[in-house]
Amino acid sequence: MSNERITRLTFEVNAAARKLKLGDYLFDSVPTLSKMYLRELIRDGKCEVNGAHENSGYRLRERDFVELEADLARGTAMRPEAIPLDIVFEDAEIIVINKPTGMLVHPSHREKTGTLLNALVHHLNAKSETHASAGCDGWGGQSTLPIEVSVVDSPSSLPPAHEGGSDKIVRPGLPHRLDKQTSGLIVAAKTARAQRRLTEHFMAKRVEKLYLALVNGIVSSDEGVIEAPIGRHPELKHWSVKLDGKHSLTRFRVRERFADTTLLELEPVTGRTNQLRIHCETLGHPIVGDNRRGGREFERLCLHAYRLAFPHPTSGEAMNFVTDLPAFANAGMQAASVGSQASCPRVVE
Repeated sequence: MSNERITRLTFEVNAAARKLKLGDYLFDSVPTLSKMYLRELIRDGKCEVNGAHENSGYRLRERDFVELEADLARGTAMRPEAIPLDIVFEDAEIIVINKPTGMLVHPSHREKTGTLLNALVHHLNAKSETHASAGCDGWGGQSTLPIEVSVVDSPSSLPPAHEGGSDKIVRPGLPHRLDKQTSGLIVAAKTARAQRRLTEHFMAKRVEKLYLALVNGIVSSDEGVIEAPIGRHPELKHWSVKLDGKHSLTRFRVRERFADTTLLELEPVTGRTNQLRIHCETLGHPIVGDNRRGGREFERLCLHAYRLAFPHPTSGEAMNFVTDLPAFANAGMQAASVGSQASCPRVVE
């Protein structure tokens, strides 16, 4: 027997929402529900427009009548948390963060709190009365107020939605990721438009990402290219070099050589899962702290995203951010004496 408590919500489309796609309209209108769940409801015929079933791409018209049956208890895994953020840059469209090591970017099935997105949802909606119901897999838009709420099964409540204006919920969108143990620069979108444009920039390789990694041993070549296909080995349950894997390429350059370690600058030309860790292992110089791939024991993974450059999603202006050298890159140090925190970032004009 299902434990779902189904609520029927009805909306009348206003002029501001005209030409919006049905899926986007519902995502903006019911901020407690994830985009994936709303798509399921549309697909399964739980949503009607003027009495007819439409797909999520249907373009709405003013005064369309939308009806939705949903379990409002199926909120997203995201909850806002007042976690301090090291903000490098922020405007109306984007926010750039210097992420610490040990922080997940987004909730997983095992860890649902303490992530960068938990912190971003709180930060971006701190002034909104409805920020506590914000989801994690999208972004802000024109909110609308249901003109009727009727309960099909048992009582349930719909959190209040604001009629546009400055109180609309901002849902951060992430066009790229960093591993939990990797520190450094990451950009998040604050609007749907910024998310689309940034995603296009990443796909068109208009984004420059550079990393610093402290690796085992002395790398003899001053620079080079690591090219090895990467795939997932089901029996090992992790990603590694795989003959039938996806093409993967990393450029490297030696920044400094120490007694028994080397500081490398890495450029992931492709963006495969765990690419930099895998390619450093393939080079014969695993990253310090990457115990699984042969890196020496250390309190953190010595991998830091220190440079991020991309065209601004609205103005097209060249945005260029760089952090100071992380503590593990200090000249003359030994791996056992490396600090665990990166320095505060600065913006390069």
